[in-house]
Amino acid sequence: MPLLNQQIQDEKDYSLVASLDNVRNLSTILKAIHFREHATCFATKNGIKVTVENAKCVQANAFIQAGIFQEFQVQEEPVTFRINLTVLLDCLSIFGSSPMPGTLTALRMCYQGYGYPLMLFLEEGGVVTVCKLNTQEPEETLDFDFCSTNVINKIILQSEGLREAFSELDMTSEVLQITMSPDKPYFRYLKAVQL
Repeated sequence: MPLLNQQIQDEKDYSLVASLDNVRNLSTILKAIHFREHATCFATKNGIKVTVENAKCVQANAFIQAGIFQEFQVQEEPVTFRINLTVLLDCLSIFGSSPMPGTLTALRMCYQGYGYPLMLFLEEGGVVTVCKLNTQEPEETLDFDFCSTNVINKIILQSEGLREAFSELDMTSEVLQITMSPDKPYFRYLKAVQL
């Protein structure tokens, strides 16, 4: 794709430069954490972490590893900025959300640094669109320090099974008890009906 082969003038002036052949994968990841309008982005040489918070008590993170990108450069770590996630998702799907057979939307993302916009160069079928998204002062996010040495139990399961279990719960219950044990049964939940 011509866009991905083009070099940006003075790339050393940019704090962040990243390129993708298929933007839809990135868009899908960001939609999964889109429960608030704004997100804070942290870029290091390992990748980009996008954090969405609500009232300093709920936090969702999406980490896009540097290896996912065809090109990924971070000049000085960390690169941090806040962005309107709704507008970013709109820009990423500017060519539509359902791809035509054999066509992909390529992305080149550039950020010059504090006070500059995030620039998106999107190309599909030879058509190039340039989006400039204003960035904001990043807000401090919570650091949930889950020290692994204090973890007694850990469960990894498919979200579909957990969703199915929760859908069977009586929503009029006032109490839900979740029990985890190192012995069988390892995980179970009990619902207490409303009195």
